[in-house]
Amino acid sequence: MGINGKALAYGILAGLGILAFYIFVLTLFQSYGFALYEFKRLWIWLVPLAAGFGTQIGLYTSIKQDAAMNRGIAASGTISGGSMLVCCTHYLLNIIPLIGITALSTFSSFLMAYQKAFFSIGIASSIAGIALMLYHKRKMKGGQC
Repeated sequence: MGINGKALAYGILAGLGILAFYIFVLTLFQSYGFALYEFKRLWIWLVPLAAGFGTQIGLYTSIKQDAAMNRGIAASGTISGGSMLVCCTHYLLNIIPLIGITALSTFSSFLMAYQKAFFSIGIASSIAGIALMLYHKRKMKGGQC
């Protein structure tokens, strides 16, 4: 089984893209320096999430003939991206008083308290999504689909 260049490129671009999105969101709400600081602090969580997301996109690209796979990828990919976004949302606390929405501070505190749990769920769902896709790919190769 050879490497599908298009799938590899899409996977790499997706993984880098989700990391760029993370940096962009933090830069938007704080600063670029702060975004880099947070990336350095949380890289142990962010890199596996991005790698899992990129792997899923690459696998999807190589086996996209099966329409039933779309739901699993969407759910797992959404959880990975959502986990990274949840990481950023507690930084909204800094602007909440300025826009007069005090009820959101409780929600943001909840997200901050369970940040690593959200990361863990995202990584676990990514692993499950990759396993499902690899199983499907092997099944397709064996002519069972």
